[in-house]
Amino acid sequence: MVYYQTMKEISTSLITKTVSLLVQKSNFELGNDILKLIIKARHEEESPLGRQVLDKIVENAEMAKSAKIPLCQDCGTTVVFLDIGQDVHVIDGDINWAVDEGVRQGYQEGFLRKSMVSHPFSTRINTNDNSPAIIHTNIVPGNNLTISVMPKGGGAENMSRLVMLAPESGAKAIMDAVLNCVREAGGKACPPLIIGLGIGATAEKSMQNAKRSLLREAGTPNVDSEIACLEQEILMSVNRLGIGPLGMGGTTTALAVHADVHPCHIACLPLAINLQCHSARHATAVL
Repeated sequence: MVYYQTMKEISTSLITKTVSLLVQKSNFELGNDILKLIIKARHEEESPLGRQVLDKIVENAEMAKSAKIPLCQDCGTTVVFLDIGQDVHVIDGDINWAVDEGVRQGYQEGFLRKSMVSHPFSTRINTNDNSPAIIHTNIVPGNNLTISVMPKGGGAENMSRLVMLAPESGAKAIMDAVLNCVREAGGKACPPLIIGLGIGATAEKSMQNAKRSLLREAGTPNVDSEIACLEQEILMSVNRLGIGPLGMGGTTTALAVHADVHPCHIACLPLAINLQCHSARHATAVL
């Protein structure tokens, strides 16, 4: 079969406009998938204080959306995933510059806190526009450009971990490592969490896979039944830790576990753990 696909031209100005809108939307509107899990958790939470915290999280989300104000004072590092169709031609400039310009415009127009600093180990000077973005590109079939924006807060990101396990370690070692990470994080990552896992591949790829897994509809199990079972077992074990909403104690420490599993070298078993706070912000558009 011969494959024919019409080449699509996409201007950098459209990319900039789209990123700007996604930056603001993701900071103002918590996804319905997350809200449903929080409301469900509120009904199941055993701690009275935990239920109060979850009520406030829902109230905060409603106020942020209606008033178009940030869900959280930490408006995050702007992580951008670009799934670029192989039949897309970006015109009128550099795609990376276009993304950064969208970040600059979105954070300015949305009155969002700018948190990026240059010279990170010395002067730490604020860039004053939240650029540069952290951009991950992926070439895919077709002639669409899918842009996903994820503002990632510093508190949750600080608790991310990469563990290089012995290849024979198996599922128990993965679970133990995740539990240790969540236990160490305590309330610092602002639970209830979405836990992104990258299992396999290589050190750097597993970290990217862990973060990308946070884009999945919250709580949707992996299509592989073995992986889905591991996700559920980790989720139940995490919620038995007793950390609870915002570290106040309770039975809701995590809302979901999303694992991305990739083949790896016979001598390796990388495990990347990326914790996402209850303000699990992201928004996507297809051009």
